[in-house]
Amino acid sequence: MTDVVELGRRAKAASRLLATTPTPAKNAALLTAADLLLERAGEIQDANRADLDTAATGGMEAGPLDRLRVTDARLDAMANGLRAVAGLADPVGEVLDGWTRPNGLQITRVRVPLGVVAMIYENRPNVTSDAAGLCLKSGNAALLRGSSSALRSNVAIVGVLREALAKHGLPEDAVILVEDTSHEAATAVMRLTDFVDCLIPRGGP
Repeated sequence: MTDVVELGRRAKAASRLLATTPTPAKNAALLTAADLLLERAGEIQDANRADLDTAATGGMEAGPLDRLRVTDARLDAMANGLRAVAGLADPVGEVLDGWTRPNGLQITRVRVPLGVVAMIYENRPNVTSDAAGLCLKSGNAALLRGSSSALRSNVAIVGVLREALAKHGLPEDAVILVEDTSHEAATAVMRLTDFVDCLIPRGGP
């Protein structure tokens, strides 16, 4: 099994760097990732076709197969989603409220990143891009574990996202894919309480 603890450790280290990354750098990485998704469309769709072939051979039904498919339109939507996130206001540092104590001490409540957001999800490759983009904008590292049926697609998409981060001097480990899709690996991710600050598990039992 993959050393999930080591992946968690790497994500945590990246999150500390990302927490203080200026908004322009995060936005630039998001926009570069959007461009690269379209530039690498052929590679991503080749990987996706391999996933689709394997899933179809294994008897996957039409509905899940469609959710797994990465079409040109869905790639456009993924890229546009990243651009939309880049255009949002940065939540990090937003002052929610504040007050002054009788002794003159000023207290403010300010938004800060969570740290590492781990997500376990099913066979929608677009979730890989969407989740990573939202995490990056909010200064969080993303530890992603998708389904076995979408593994090749997710590897290709995460490769693009990590390349975009590197191009702007941001830690590539701000986006990590757990490539081990076994139940044991999923359980290990859910037990990373020393490194994961927010866990979003989706799917069956």
